[in-house]
Amino acid sequence: MDGILILITILLVLAIVIIVKTFIVVPQQYAYIKERFGKYQGTLNSGFYFLIPFVDKIHYKHNLKEITYDVDPQECITRDNVSVEIDGILYLKVIEPKKASYGIDHYLNASIQLAKTTLRSEIGKLNLDDTFAERESINSHVVNQLDSATDPWGIKITRYEIKNISPPKQVLSSMEQQMKAEREKRAEITISEGEKISRINRSLGDKKEAINISEGDKIRLINEAEGKAAEIEMVSTATANGLKMVSNAISKDGGYEAVDLRVAQSYLESVGKILASSKTSVLPLQVANVLSVFEGFSKVTSSTKDSLKMGDKK
Repeated sequence: MDGILILITILLVLAIVIIVKTFIVVPQQYAYIKERFGKYQGTLNSGFYFLIPFVDKIHYKHNLKEITYDVDPQECITRDNVSVEIDGILYLKVIEPKKASYGIDHYLNASIQLAKTTLRSEIGKLNLDDTFAERESINSHVVNQLDSATDPWGIKITRYEIKNISPPKQVLSSMEQQMKAEREKRAEITISEGEKISRINRSLGDKKEAINISEGDKIRLINEAEGKAAEIEMVSTATANGLKMVSNAISKDGGYEAVDLRVAQSYLESVGKILASSKTSVLPLQVANVLSVFEGFSKVTSSTKDSLKMGDKK
């Protein structure tokens, strides 16, 4: 009886093993490689499959989703012989499961090692300062070279990103000093540019002020000149009118005698002013003889009268 139970148990276990080996379910975004007697039989994509027990075997299982892997920090030497430590992230996915299974052994490890060697080669082409500024270019070159190298493996390298670039402490110290000097230089340039603009603005303001002042002086002088010209014109017109009136008055009866009297009166007033303002005065001899003065005035008026008569005749 015990032997029968043991046999039944063995048969049940064998049946379970056969069922497990016979039926298989492949999840979404996975691919299984089926071998028959150790030979590639086919690639099983997502779904339900039946296997021949003890004949068919799932040898490789591949995840078809994009996968990220950390690339460990490594020492790289730049073109100017500075040692820097760089780590990164590698993005890849399996495109052809068969090539990934039989094209290379441990494609993941091979891809990571290839990424390290390619990165060292790219860093060796650049100076230290360029490694910080050319991250995008470095990433692009690494992806291009890895993608072409991993194509026979059925692997697609989608991206590579540098995470950290760590120079030695001495280099970091010198870089900080250089950055400080650059910031101070930019600050001085900014201040000098501001002072330059300020001086230019002040000079433009002074120039405009001087122009405005000169324009004002010009207008003032023009106005003064026009005023003086108008004054002279008015004085000359008034003088001409006065002379005309005097001429008309002389031509009338008693005009000459009135002119003689007025001239004599003006002369005597002038002499009186001279005598009043000066203690000692030197005068012509004719002044002592008033009659001779009047005779001189009479001669002048007579000659003027004769001239006017001749003019009237003409």
